[in-house]
Amino acid sequence: MSPRLPNITAKEAASAFAKAGFKLVGQRGSHARMKNAEGVQIVIPMHTGDIKRPLLKAAIKQAGLTETEFRKLL
Repeated sequence: MSPRLPNITAKEAASAFAKAGFKLVGQRGSHARMKNAEGVQIVIPMHTGDIKRPLLKAAIKQAGLTETEFRKLL
């Protein structure tokens, strides 16, 4: 069983996804859209405080990463 994902802010999540090859393509309000070279798009809510784990898990899954791979990018 893998350890739980850490509590991270939206800025830290965006930075980790950028290391995975995602680039910021736009922002509408407080939601940033990031896209990689294959065209996979994820949305990160840039709110204050930590991102909720279920939302973070969904973004990681959409990005095609595993939780272990994501943890290494932090």
